[in-house]
Amino acid sequence: MAENRVALVTGANQGVGRQVAKELVAAGHTVFVGSRNLERGRAAAKELGPGAIAVQLDVTDAESIAAAADRIRTEVGRLDVLVNNAGISNTQKGDLSLAEYRERSRASVASLDEVRAVWETNVFGVLAVYQAMLPLLRESSDARIVNVSSGVGSLTLNADPAYPTHASFGPIYSASKAAENAITLAIMVELEGTGIKVNLVSPAFTKTNLNGYEGTASVEDGSREVVRVALLGPDGPTGTFTRWENEPIPW
Repeated sequence: MAENRVALVTGANQGVGRQVAKELVAAGHTVFVGSRNLERGRAAAKELGPGAIAVQLDVTDAESIAAAADRIRTEVGRLDVLVNNAGISNTQKGDLSLAEYRERSRASVASLDEVRAVWETNVFGVLAVYQAMLPLLRESSDARIVNVSSGVGSLTLNADPAYPTHASFGPIYSASKAAENAITLAIMVELEGTGIKVNLVSPAFTKTNLNGYEGTASVEDGSREVVRVALLGPDGPTGTFTRWENEPIPW
């Protein structure tokens, strides 16, 4: 039953992660609100109400991840839903517009330090959290992993010169999402036949800190598919990559 389910949402103190946590709490889940900054996580959890529990979790810090896993094991003993939402789009954009920053992040001029920093969160962070939380997911009778990615990481779509984000595909954020998709596929392959479901979701171009609030969709709309997939029951599908219900994204 939903009211007994336990979820962890990374990067849940703001944006899409916060909205997902809010809706999972409303659906009766106990939700661990993962946040790099514990005070911000506590503030978010307080606003989300009973059922929300702040946990310090930096996906780039192995000790932080291990401590979060230990806490979840001690307090509830299992994990039913893991939403890998934490992500960053850049480290050097500053006050530049998206168009200006795009020119600074072309493959020929992109800062390798920035590439490494973004990939550390968006790619290695997803894998590190998965590895740490898998034993807890195995304790669930109906576990699901939802990795929050982006359509800008679809190699199939972006290889088409006519696709809207083709011209802005670069080695920092876009390629990190393509790599996250590949990591997710590796997770899907590993968990085939285990009963643990794995889904990949792209939110809408949501107005959040990730894009300097230049997005066009509300966090409610942007989070809708993530929430829908996170709430799928044991008969729900696995191995999907969607942006809206019944709207798959090609890998």
